[in-house]
Amino acid sequence: MSEILRKQFLRHIAQTSPSPQLIEVARAEGVFFYTPEGKPYYDLISGVSVSNVGHANPIVVEAVQRQAAEYMHVMVYGELVERPQVEYARRLAEALPEGLDSVYFLNSGAEAVEGALKLAKRYTARTEMISMREAYHGSTHGAMSMMGTPEGEEWKSAFRPLLPDTKAIRFNSFDDLALITERTACVLCEPVQGEAGVRLPVEGYLQALRQRCSEVGALLIFDEIQVGMGRSGAMFAMQKYGVTPDIVCLAKALGGGMPLSAFVSSQEIMNTLTHNPVLGHITTFGGHPVCCAAGLAAMKYLQNNHIVEEVERKGALYEELLADHPAVREIRRSGLLLAVELGDSAKLYKIMDLFIEEGILSDWFLFCDTAFRISPPLVISDSEIRDSVKIIRRCLDKL
Repeated sequence: MSEILRKQFLRHIAQTSPSPQLIEVARAEGVFFYTPEGKPYYDLISGVSVSNVGHANPIVVEAVQRQAAEYMHVMVYGELVERPQVEYARRLAEALPEGLDSVYFLNSGAEAVEGALKLAKRYTARTEMISMREAYHGSTHGAMSMMGTPEGEEWKSAFRPLLPDTKAIRFNSFDDLALITERTACVLCEPVQGEAGVRLPVEGYLQALRQRCSEVGALLIFDEIQVGMGRSGAMFAMQKYGVTPDIVCLAKALGGGMPLSAFVSSQEIMNTLTHNPVLGHITTFGGHPVCCAAGLAAMKYLQNNHIVEEVERKGALYEELLADHPAVREIRRSGLLLAVELGDSAKLYKIMDLFIEEGILSDWFLFCDTAFRISPPLVISDSEIRDSVKIIRRCLDKL
């Protein structure tokens, strides 16, 4: 990277931390991205589970180019009939469990969460909203209000006051389900907790959560922003665990690499946003036709090439090849989303630097800085898994 470009990046691109990675991307293809000098990096983050069908997937690129030539933005969302939106919504409804058949397209995961929270309050006429500890749902005010405490307090304290009448319960605690009452509008839950470091539901927990919400009339919202679209080894994690929520939030891989999100519910529930007041939730760019065309092409690619059916086996291969290294304390995994636990934050920060030197892009988790993330494009091959593991093990040897 030229010094001029580096200075312009730091001067004009608003920063999220004092220590950006500062790797310039010249191009990306498949499971790799490349610097201007031609150095390849294994992308083991996928933009945090965004690039499920790989970078520059020709099917997605062609869909983007074709739709951009036909029309881009025409009118605010929900007024005109745009074929990419309709076809994608229909395909999503066909793939989701029965009852989740009304799709509201937006732009980002946080927006999907915001819309789902508003919908739950509108439908139930209740105000209390419950989330899980160590949960992350986005950085807007409403989504941040649902960041599980006390783990999220570091992020939340500087921005208070946030939404009132929120509380967090412990994920996988059957006892805490009693805190869900007739006052509760909704419970927002990741079926697999991502930023907590890939924490899986214990047997029967999601079923008990579903039952409790039904008993008291609270809506169950699943945040599948990170694990949806095949990441868990099923197209949607709810199918893997056999529990259907009232609302599901989708984003990240939903757009095939383009910015797209959605919250999905039944027509009965969703229609409450159309009156008292009319336009109860609106967006200008939500469901942008180019983004919907890209997402639809990506979903077709996953289905037509049976990519999701291979996810569990590929994730197990990563686990098998890494689990015996003496530096690895534990591996927590759902499909091709892995947390490789080192048990020591100093080791974690050191291996991040080693990865960059060796051509690996990984990351840690917001609420777990002792484990590194493996979340590659779902199209990664067995040979690429084995080769990337060789590099990872070489870095682990240096800890």
